[in-house]
Amino acid sequence: AAAGLTDSKALTARRRAALVPQIQAAAQAWALGQASAREIDRLGIRTATEWAMLRALQRLRVLGAPAVDLLLVDGVLPLRGWSGPQRTLVRGDSRCLAIAAASVLAKQARDALITRMAVAHPGYGLERHAGYGTALHRQALLTLGPTALHRRTFLSRVLPA
Repeated sequence: AAAGLTDSKALTARRRAALVPQIQAAAQAWALGQASAREIDRLGIRTATEWAMLRALQRLRVLGAPAVDLLLVDGVLPLRGWSGPQRTLVRGDSRCLAIAAASVLAKQARDALITRMAVAHPGYGLERHAGYGTALHRQALLTLGPTALHRRTFLSRVLPA
């Protein structure tokens, strides 16, 4: 793969950070979209993820990027709400450089968000486990309680009723 680009989960944090400026410089255009914890709880993970993808596509349009000729979606399910041509690729982040690049940009943006959250919400260990449901994170939730950033649907599996 170009410059060692592959699935972001297979790269070290240092390698991902080094790739970001290269990806941004080489990309014709790029944009990110997000979904909040509240949206994930209300809509479900698939719909919230689709909204995030549609937000990224809308941002591209606002930024004046060229029209999308073909949307590549990592996974088996197409993006509902997108009327243009699209193709799904199972394990796309390890098979397609464009999807791998998007995965690196998204992972770096998420990691930066988690780093800011760790400063704003000390005691949860976010700087160590990046918000994943580790034993340390579950213990912090039991001790400190959830923040507005936590998904309530996740908490129902972690916290006692």
